[in-house]
Amino acid sequence: MRLARTYLDWNASAPLRSEARAAMLDVLDLVGNPSSVHAEGRRLRGIVEAAREQVAALAGARPSEVVFTSGATEANVWALSRWPRVLAPGIEHGSVLAPAKAASVFSALPVTAEGVVDLEALKAGLAEAAAADDNTLVSLQLANNETGAVQPVGEAASLVHEHGFRLHTDAVQACGRVAVDFHGLGADLMSLSSHKMGGPMGVGALIIRDGLNRPPLLPGGGQERRRRAGTENVAGIAGFGAAAEAARDGLNDMPRIARLRDALEREVMRLTPNAIVVSRDAPRLGNTSCIALAGARAETMVIRLDLAGIAVSSGAACSSGKVGSSHVLAAMGLAPSVAEGAIRVSLGPETTENDIAAFTTAWAAVATRAAVEA
Repeated sequence: MRLARTYLDWNASAPLRSEARAAMLDVLDLVGNPSSVHAEGRRLRGIVEAAREQVAALAGARPSEVVFTSGATEANVWALSRWPRVLAPGIEHGSVLAPAKAASVFSALPVTAEGVVDLEALKAGLAEAAAADDNTLVSLQLANNETGAVQPVGEAASLVHEHGFRLHTDAVQACGRVAVDFHGLGADLMSLSSHKMGGPMGVGALIIRDGLNRPPLLPGGGQERRRRAGTENVAGIAGFGAAAEAARDGLNDMPRIARLRDALEREVMRLTPNAIVVSRDAPRLGNTSCIALAGARAETMVIRLDLAGIAVSSGAACSSGKVGSSHVLAAMGLAPSVAEGAIRVSLGPETTENDIAAFTTAWAAVATRAAVEA
């Protein structure tokens, strides 16, 4: 008999929403190129622009500011490229840290023990950049993909703009899980991912504030207002737009998901009082729980939970399928013995009380075995 599966890895990828699937299938039956001026092309162009409006509405941006990309990694690399100086916390996603470290000057901002950026350190970094007269970008994620900790992006943006610099935020995990307002936050650039909110993989967006001049990602064509050449992935974009609209409509379900997450954490702490919920006292996404068990091995726990029918992860799923300790927890100062035993459990709109019960039942067995082997 095939074991029933419990999917608790929504931060890695959300299941495709029915609305996104339907939108994509409708496009696959069409013919034409959205850059063509005939009726077939105009119809596809209309689909792309409708999706642009849907994504803009979810993110609190103007449609003119939304540029479609192949995903959030591409958007992050584009946003972080060609800046003389970059400031970013060590807890950022790898697709932010890699291009940030390629800048002529990179400053890693410290974070608190709860995984929230140190704003005093940011002030010092901005003063140093201003003294050097460097054109500077600060990149600060809206919510961490591993711990769920929400960052003070609005406060940071105010500090950044006082010095005449720019701020980018990776909103991949936050968008669709909390209300996001690009203009209200004061961000200049924002990265989004389709598949984190139930759209198809291989589609994302970089939101570029109107009036901000960024070099084109791909020159050679007029697509995306000459910012990214190449015929658009119309089916993927349509799915992204539909998922964005559904995610926006579903924001009122987040309190229920947060209650499930809280129930899971209470039971985990009852079963294993020595466990640690990372960033527990920080503002967090309601769907994310990072649980560390000192002395355990994350990769072993992930595999054993998988064998028990539970899908969770350790660290970011983008890191070539690796499991183990994470740079995020290291940047937070967690002891290696704790960080090496941390897993991420992430919930979504389809998560039920039965899923939570399945996880805690499996956790009891896996954690007990880990304690015996430690």
